[in-house]
Amino acid sequence: MREGLRKLVWLVAIVLFVIGFYGLYERLAYGHRIADYGSYVTWGLWVAAYIYFIGLSAGAFFLSTLVYVFGVKKLDRVGKLALWTAFACLIAALLSIWFDIGHMWRAWRIPAHWPISMMSWMAVLYSAYFILIVIEIWFAMRKDLVERAQAGSALCSFLAFESRDLSPRALERDKKILKVLGIIGIPLATAFHGGVGTLFAVVAAKHHWHSGLTPIVFLVGALLSGAGLLIFATYLWGPAEEAERNEMLRFMGYILIGLICFDFLLEIAEYLVGSYAKVPEEYLPIRYIIFGYYGKYWYTFWIVHFLAGVVLPILLASSRKPGAVALAGLLVAVTFLSVRLNIVI
Repeated sequence: MREGLRKLVWLVAIVLFVIGFYGLYERLAYGHRIADYGSYVTWGLWVAAYIYFIGLSAGAFFLSTLVYVFGVKKLDRVGKLALWTAFACLIAALLSIWFDIGHMWRAWRIPAHWPISMMSWMAVLYSAYFILIVIEIWFAMRKDLVERAQAGSALCSFLAFESRDLSPRALERDKKILKVLGIIGIPLATAFHGGVGTLFAVVAAKHHWHSGLTPIVFLVGALLSGAGLLIFATYLWGPAEEAERNEMLRFMGYILIGLICFDFLLEIAEYLVGSYAKVPEEYLPIRYIIFGYYGKYWYTFWIVHFLAGVVLPILLASSRKPGAVALAGLLVAVTFLSVRLNIVI
């Protein structure tokens, strides 16, 4: 079952990669003409995808700290997977925002000229986060790299930088370094993803964004979507021992339910307050999200987000069946893109 599902996931990934490669060609060939921006929609799908993937990355990284910083034994076997998930989603996020840049090839000017705008500081934080994740992955994988290098792998020998020490003292040193890196990463991940929320919150002309709660909503959403993706990844690539994997999934299912409820509570509070006041600048975006834009796209909130992203995942995760919990995680991770689309567009 798992093997067949893994093959299906890789097949879907290859198909999406081919489609994405064609999208890259269109972006390079036609620029922003294909985005169909206007005076009302000034940011589009690329920005929505950017905050979606960066949230997945931050959420997966936060969950990795449960292993490497807080020592949660039940999640010990998913620490590396969480770091790899965070790294892959970070790459996807950076590519998404790179596509949105008007002149893609001028990205080098940010570190070269060191401007002080919030967007520029985000680039600095992303660079620091990227370096930290790469270093943390190396220390998390060092033991595996050395073991494969000793088995004759030239590539692993190169990636291990000729390291061969697998003594208990060396492995304990690796754990301590991972803990320090994780501690550094917590405020860093909070700063860059909370900073993304702040980037929206400081736009006073957009009343739906302009709130002190927006950075918190972004952080909670990151935890939720990252947890969902990591649960599904654990089902596919987690521990081979079925009993251990199933117990881990059940535990993560409880975390998922709690995060869904907390995130939806924030959403309800935001929508109720904005709707009750009936201030047009605040009320109209909420009305368009809930009821659609002149009858269009209402299903984005009610079917994609509320039904498939809130109700069904809670019911599935409550069943405590590993496959159902994994499906709940996948639904949360995929449908959360609708939340990001509603924020941006």
